[in-house]
Amino acid sequence: MYLTFYGLTEKPFNPTPDPRFLYMCPGHREALAQLQYGVQERKGFILLTGRVGTGKTTLLNALRQRLDGQTAVAFVFNSTLTFDGILECAQADLGIADGATSRARRLITFNNFLIERQRAGHNTVLILDEAQNLDPATLEQIRLLSNFETPTSKVLQILLVGQPELRARLALPELRQLSQRVALRCQLSPLTPVEVRQYLRNRLRVAGARDMALFTDPAVDRLTKFAGGVPRLVNTIADHCLLFGYADNQRRIERSTVDRAVEYLEEGTRPRRTVHVPGVSRARELTRSDLGSLALAVASAAVAIALWFQTAVPSFVQSVSELLFP
Repeated sequence: MYLTFYGLTEKPFNPTPDPRFLYMCPGHREALAQLQYGVQERKGFILLTGRVGTGKTTLLNALRQRLDGQTAVAFVFNSTLTFDGILECAQADLGIADGATSRARRLITFNNFLIERQRAGHNTVLILDEAQNLDPATLEQIRLLSNFETPTSKVLQILLVGQPELRARLALPELRQLSQRVALRCQLSPLTPVEVRQYLRNRLRVAGARDMALFTDPAVDRLTKFAGGVPRLVNTIADHCLLFGYADNQRRIERSTVDRAVEYLEEGTRPRRTVHVPGVSRARELTRSDLGSLALAVASAAVAIALWFQTAVPSFVQSVSELLFP
């Protein structure tokens, strides 16, 4: 809807984890480098944590693009599965044809597959998203997968990805063996105000915008404060801002537009639109409801004046006539 108005070729703030829009702030750049290093050097267990919406899935998609064509990746995103379900999904992702009905047979088939790939010089990665939801028993079974190894290297690299609660879960006494096997620990933090400004500019640039300063500094400050630096929330608010800006024919997104978007997201109702009245400063712009109240007050005053004329004026005329013509 607003693409042509702002000179965009595609929506810049879609919620999908498109790696083309990945903004490499220092924290994300460091985390991606660690993930890539851990996989290529076959470190075994790697941990990636971050708050909801900080870009973990987008980072993982970027990692998959950077891995060489000889690395096979199984991505399990359903954290409600049992260990057998996770194993079945991983084998399906990796193209392992397995008609085994028992866990033991599945594990044997999986191990043979990994050994053959390792002999051919190929790497294999298992990514478990939302791993903070996995129960300790399932995580312990996943730890046993790391026993698939040769005397010189790990044949399966396992990425445990989740929210900060995952770190607390790994600190449980019953999971101390798993915790000790984690070779690399990466953490994504919310963006700083400066990083949010660069994040917005980067996404606008990828979307084809000619004007990278579409959001004014006060607008960025307000957006950062409400979103807490979380990219997913930044995307949601920024998208609403472009929609409201288009509706109001605004070439720049001001702080007031961000306020309206925040109000809309918090209250779930369309925010009141401001109406510019000549002679009224921007600091005291009237909303439509304000104008409605003003109109009601004017109408009430008009009725009162009319009633006064109906009662007071005739009496006044009669008194004057008696004085002039006794």
